[in-house]
Amino acid sequence: MASKAAIGQRTIIGFDFGKKYIGVAVGQELTGSASPLGSVKARDGIPDWDGMTKFINEWQPDFIVVGLPLNMDGSEQQLTRDAKKFGNRVAGRFGIKVEFQDERLTTATAKEALFADGGYRNLKKDNIDAASAKLIIESYLENQY
Repeated sequence: MASKAAIGQRTIIGFDFGKKYIGVAVGQELTGSASPLGSVKARDGIPDWDGMTKFINEWQPDFIVVGLPLNMDGSEQQLTRDAKKFGNRVAGRFGIKVEFQDERLTTATAKEALFADGGYRNLKKDNIDAASAKLIIESYLENQY
């Protein structure tokens, strides 16, 4: 299913894993930037697969980046293991390579940016999750170069 775009020209979908909502963003290696798309509802970490499929089909990513929620000291927690399980399920279901990216501080950074952009009304859960997914992609790309 995945296209064979050259390295440096690939499209990436990023997911900010959560138990109730999974933030979604799309990024381009060429520009090193990403855009928030929205979120997919989840039930105890299991995504609405129809919602996931819509994003995958629309953007045809070359690979996927899933944020890893680590503790501040870098150690894993239950949510880290759940995010890995989610990433493995996505890879298995869609046949697309999944990479993992340390996401410490992305939610706080996303909230700060959204607040600066539009005040409290901008701090809707959907906005925060999608903005976090955007930051996950951008930090992944920064670490590649």
